[in-house]
Amino acid sequence: QVQLVESGGGLVQAGGSLRLSCAASGRTFSSYDMGWFRQAPGKEREFVAGITWSGGVTYYRGSVKGRFTISRDNAKNTVYLQMNSLKPEDTAVYYCAAKIGAQEYNYWGQGTQVTVSS
Repeated sequence: QVQLVESGGGLVQAGGSLRLSCAASGRTFSSYDMGWFRQAPGKEREFVAGITWSGGVTYYRGSVKGRFTISRDNAKNTVYLQMNSLKPEDTAVYYCAAKIGAQEYNYWGQGTQVTVSS
């Protein structure tokens, strides 16, 4: 089992940057594939970015490709989301999540608010 705690959200102007962090508890963090999701008001939660357990493969939704970068440090039990060139449409609560292999994401953090002003 793993517990996840996000941090790093805040208010930023359009074009700015933020780095989100997700700290995981437990000794088996390196076994989990990790992902970032977001949910804007009145909208369904959507996938943003994912990274495999080793960090060898990353993948992104199209609208953030080239602007966001997901990474992980297994020695620190932490996954990051570097967000550059932020747009007002990136405003949402951002969640990190964990899964094993082909399973669904079944561990979730509490979320961190990101607000991008125009």
